[in-house]
Amino acid sequence: MHKMEMLKLLKDIVKKENILIDEPMKEHTYFKIGGPADILILPHTVDEILKLIKICKENNINYHIIGNGTNLLVRDKGIRGVVIKIDKNLDKIEVDGNKITAQAGCLLSRIAKVALENSLTGFEGCSGIPGSLGGAVAMNAGAYGTEIKDVVTKVKCIDDNGKLVEYSNDEMYFSYRHSRVQDEDLIVLEADIELKKGNYDKIKEAMNELTDKRNSKQPITMPSAGSTFKRPKGDYASRLVDVSGLKGVRYGDAQVSDKHCGFVVNTGNATCDDVLNLIKFIQKTIKDKHNIDLEPEVRIIGEE
Repeated sequence: MHKMEMLKLLKDIVKKENILIDEPMKEHTYFKIGGPADILILPHTVDEILKLIKICKENNINYHIIGNGTNLLVRDKGIRGVVIKIDKNLDKIEVDGNKITAQAGCLLSRIAKVALENSLTGFEGCSGIPGSLGGAVAMNAGAYGTEIKDVVTKVKCIDDNGKLVEYSNDEMYFSYRHSRVQDEDLIVLEADIELKKGNYDKIKEAMNELTDKRNSKQPITMPSAGSTFKRPKGDYASRLVDVSGLKGVRYGDAQVSDKHCGFVVNTGNATCDDVLNLIKFIQKTIKDKHNIDLEPEVRIIGEE
């Protein structure tokens, strides 16, 4: 279906200013990479998301759900169909005692700030992860000994049939960088986060320490998608890349970070092909030298 035909079907659901045509996806990813999306939509209510998905399904329109793009690599040809972005357009947050309820577009750093303001402990490890809650729940994001599965008690989603569903922590099937969201193409809308009462000063100190640690060790000033590879069993991807002599190796403007070998960074105008070729080279080198298969942690979408 041509993008103008798609537009006619979708334009009555959301306001005109929330529909972007031929939108460069490099503007919506931390990697600053990606060709144009036919149509990118910023819904502001759950009802709008439900209606958008219903129309896409009824008309066989290809659609993708994205968050704030921290863990996303979009191919150079861009994305055909519709991209539905859940970001600051859906980021309400509420506190009830020890429980924080946040919408999927809420940044983890903002949730951490709210936890601190309410002297709630347990979220410090996630405070420096530069993603939104929806993506973090989907991939069970974690850092410094804390994972999303440790604090989330309930998740509201839209299932593949376009129905609202609710899952407990156990029903989410959380594992390392994985949840049922990926298996079933669920769309995360909201999550309940259960924390404990703590000491404001101690929580703040812990968050500051972890922020300093992250800033000193990770290439946060360069465009990337965070950790490029999942941690292989019994080892670390960054260690394997380092001991294999790959620190600083480039393909075009994509480079293995000099600061942290677990990151591939965009040094200027890297294309998706640059990044993918570098990833393949790293994987082959690690396989040849250590007989270990490195699996990408970054999510890759778009027209091949």
